[in-house]
Amino acid sequence: MKLYYATGTCSLSPHIVALEAGIALELERVDIRTTPHRTETGVDFTTRHANGYVPALELDDGSLLTEGAAMVQYLADLAPGARLAPPAGTVERYRLQSWLNFIATELHKMYSPWLFHPEYGAQAQEVARSKIAERLAYIDRHLAASGPYLLGTGFTAADAYLFTIVGWSAFTNVDLAPFPQLRDFLARVGARPQVRAAMHAEGMKVAA
Repeated sequence: MKLYYATGTCSLSPHIVALEAGIALELERVDIRTTPHRTETGVDFTTRHANGYVPALELDDGSLLTEGAAMVQYLADLAPGARLAPPAGTVERYRLQSWLNFIATELHKMYSPWLFHPEYGAQAQEVARSKIAERLAYIDRHLAASGPYLLGTGFTAADAYLFTIVGWSAFTNVDLAPFPQLRDFLARVGARPQVRAAMHAEGMKVAA
């Protein structure tokens, strides 16, 4: 399989899940600063994925799977022994999906586009940061009561997604000081060897 990615984007999440699951991926970087977006081999990415955004996962049959929340579940289900997603049909699986949807809608789309585009204005960005802080406080309380990971004691695909999105906080000036449980979570996940390997492969700075 091939993962189309761009450094510093949410493509890190399925990449982490693949490595944690022991699944080898071919990587192809997409330059999202160009119009049209081009892959490192010079291909117009919109000819591969009409929406033109990353991540996108090319399956072994040549078809394309999009949307990070779907990708991480697909990858996790390929390696059930890695326990990155509870079995389909269980209540715990629906809890995983609940967290994936929460991160996608309440965090991901608050950080991006609002905090990645200064042309929206300072007022809009401060409103976004305020909303993000409310959601991070909710996660911090959950981790304190039910952690150390989102579903309890085991690392799952939802944790990979949360780590990826909240990892944008320094770049977007989101203050994590009020959230000690979340900061501990980021340090815990960031120390995992496969997380570090995914970040290194995508050209991201890895903490010493």
